Amino acid sequence: MKNKSDKKKDEVSQNSLLVEYFQNNPNKSVAHFQIVPWVTNEYKKLTGKPFADPDRGIRKLHQEGYLVKEKKGVYRFDPSMVKKRELEDFTPAIKQAIFERDGFKCVMCGKGKKEGVEIHADHIKPKDLGGKATLENGQTLCSAHNFLKKNLKQTETGKKMFIRLYELAKVSGDTNLVKFCTDILEVFEKNNINGHIEWKR
Repeated sequence: MKNKSDKKKDEVSQNSLLVEYFQNNPNKSVAHFQIVPWVTNEYKKLTGKPFADPDRGIRKLHQEGYLVKEKKGVYRFDPSMVKKRELEDFTPAIKQAIFERDGFKCVMCGKGKKEGVEIHADHIKPKDLGGKATLENGQTLCSAHNFLKKNLKQTETGKKMFIRLYELAKVSGDTNLVKFCTDILEVFEKNNINGHIEWKR
């Protein structure tokens, strides 16, 4: 039986072969019948194993924004489009690194995979404001907080979070957390940031 590391290695090898083919044929319309024989033969030569599902791999590259679908079964690799996309969107590797750094938990509420909560890699500085797809500009958010952030400015989301933490800390009698939240919320008020969001002491 194949262990997880072997399986991951196979997937990376299969994916890299597909990427290699398209990179060697930039801006060309490539049909499934053109690429599938090549990748299956190359993969067999390299590993001695059959390429499980090349069609699925091609579709996945399209879904991730790496390929342009021209029509059913025909795809094109546009280097300029991919370069722009990689500046805007987290690569799978960076997304994984963000999740690992944040412990696979939302930085706002602390919920994550262990609680069965869906998590997302979010741009701290939004893409439309020039935020880059880097590890430093990434954070893990749960679905709920990712939705909130899309509908609120980042500072509003932050203030609401600290108000909520402050209220929970008061109820639980956690004086250290009350002081911590108070210090932060006083900075919001001192600098007149999001004054429309009321903080009741």
